[in-house]
Amino acid sequence: MDIFQMERSGYGSKRFPKLVVSFLIAFCLLYMVSMVYRSSTFVLIGEVAKDNGTGEVAENVTTPSGTESEDKHPSGTESMVVDKLLGGLLATGFDEESCISRYQATSYRKTSPHKPSAYLVSKLRKYEDLHKRCGPNTESYKRALKKLSSSHINGTTDCNYIVWTPSNGLGNRIISMASSFLYAVLTNRVLLVDHGTDMAGIFCEPFPNTSWLLPMDFPLTNQFYSLQPGNAHSYGHLLKINNMNISTVSQPPSFLHIYLAYNYDKHDKLFFQDQNQGFLQKVPWLILKSDQYFVPYLFLIPSFQQELGKLFPDKETVFHHLVRYLFHPSNQAWGLITRFYRAYLASADQKIGLQVRVFDRKASPVNVVLEQILGCIKKEKLLPQVDEQKPIASPSKNQTLRAITIASLYPEYYERIKSMYWMKPTVNGDVIGVYQPSHEEVQHFGNNIHNMKAWAEISILSLSDILVTSSWSTFGYVAQGLGGLKPWILYVPAGNQPTDQPCPRGMSMEPCFHFPPDYHRIPNTRQRLDTGSLVPHVRQCEDASKGIKLFNAKQL
Repeated sequence: MDIFQMERSGYGSKRFPKLVVSFLIAFCLLYMVSMVYRSSTFVLIGEVAKDNGTGEVAENVTTPSGTESEDKHPSGTESMVVDKLLGGLLATGFDEESCISRYQATSYRKTSPHKPSAYLVSKLRKYEDLHKRCGPNTESYKRALKKLSSSHINGTTDCNYIVWTPSNGLGNRIISMASSFLYAVLTNRVLLVDHGTDMAGIFCEPFPNTSWLLPMDFPLTNQFYSLQPGNAHSYGHLLKINNMNISTVSQPPSFLHIYLAYNYDKHDKLFFQDQNQGFLQKVPWLILKSDQYFVPYLFLIPSFQQELGKLFPDKETVFHHLVRYLFHPSNQAWGLITRFYRAYLASADQKIGLQVRVFDRKASPVNVVLEQILGCIKKEKLLPQVDEQKPIASPSKNQTLRAITIASLYPEYYERIKSMYWMKPTVNGDVIGVYQPSHEEVQHFGNNIHNMKAWAEISILSLSDILVTSSWSTFGYVAQGLGGLKPWILYVPAGNQPTDQPCPRGMSMEPCFHFPPDYHRIPNTRQRLDTGSLVPHVRQCEDASKGIKLFNAKQL
């Protein structure tokens, strides 16, 4: 029987639907099994490696040898259990999607060897409970506000507060906020911050289930602009009109201004005297303005020393822990950071950060500063030199890709260094990529977008393996603290000649307190007493002769 006859007889038409149905059933079963397996696999991968800011599964990272590896973090370090709580430094209970960077940033950095003390972790949890109980819009906060309408306090208050107000650029603001928070912890106060419009949306909230932002209807906001030396409501002025004897003040006021910026006067500086701290404890509201990292001087106040010793057995890690606890890039800022990282840094074997801060362009010409930078690179062997003889590098199986990120207001340093490594090969065949996220030319005060970019660049620098910062720069201080890095400190020359020591290695990753009080002078002289003779871990800064900073005494 031929095929035509089979079809005519109906034999083929009856058998054909049965075959199709059988095939479809088998295909559906196989497809369902494969999807279950595939789904379980992707859930496992997705829990370990999600694309930043989107929740998508991250792509495999290509290693320098060309092989693909699924066992690498964005930082390039080998697969490990990521300590997203930073040894207990960070609290649980946050909505992770509202601040992706809080628990994700750790996978972009090498694991910090510096762990917070158990006492610090416990103290932070207690502070979070206090802030939740006393924070904005709570009943305790509302009762405390009523005290502000009175010139003096009557009885005790449930909660005491320190209100931080901004001064100068973003780096100054971050180091002074961190200082204010530590003072709040030491004195059992609640820290509220006035971010205004130029810092709105840059940081995440640091404390769970509450806010540290000062409400916009705070009744003393109109006084913030008058926070200057000699202010009539300042603690320094109160001491001055009472002949420096605070014991003559019968009733503490409901609030005081604390002015601790770079130009504070001798009366404002008396804030740091131990005998004055008892009186300040009785004042419910302290309104603080500062652009300084005044933490080192807290270690010189006897009544704080025991507590600080328990909180920070490792004195060099104070800011490292504070800045990682308090400051997390908002999702918008984190997007800027991670997009730059994935585009330019993710595949690098080594990441170098170079921060160039020139305070006076006329006093520090471009060519002189550039010569200082190149002298630093050569002397400290931070990057390979270029080969002036060969037009192309010899092939090498061990070729290293190094990425250098330059953070500066100006483009000239980036252009010169990029051109140098583009026009000539390196002597060892390494490939050097040179990148600059932005060059704003001038520092824009009061500009939200400028601050957002600054925060992104600080964070990008903190992801470096090697960091070079500029002397006196608070921008660099924040980057080294976030990254837990001891930087090479670039001395920006003020003149027409570079220096013999262009960038010595810092002895500590702590910021410098540029303008400390000068109580400690040698009697009958103009010389200051070495604070190291008072406590061994507070010494002169490397980059500011009149400044002080924290060191590990055993390393000195």
